[in-house]
Amino acid sequence: MDEARLRGLMGLCVRARQAVFGEDGCMKAIRTGSCQLLLLDGGASDATKKKYRSACENVGIPMGEIPENLLLEATSRPGVAMAVTQEGLARQMIRLLGPEGPEAQPMKSANNCGGASVE
Repeated sequence: MDEARLRGLMGLCVRARQAVFGEDGCMKAIRTGSCQLLLLDGGASDATKKKYRSACENVGIPMGEIPENLLLEATSRPGVAMAVTQEGLARQMIRLLGPEGPEAQPMKSANNCGGASVE
């Protein structure tokens, strides 16, 4: 994992307003489909990890666990989770997390309407 570059991208997400924090905000982003990647602090409790993992698996969102306190250091925001809402930044972060990064879940399509697409 390239921690320095990941830290920079996390800060960029915050400055670009492409990050959501807090339990309610992250869960809403996951449920509504606006979350492209969920970053979870390594210091989160097992119950919290299980809750977010289950929510991400249900909708096919990749979830990566980052080193403890990296979230606070990179974003100056307390908490255990950060939902990345911009797909390009999420893809870059997934590459930086490396093979031990996000659990193998496909990125979902941009068509979040749930019905048939009209061509």
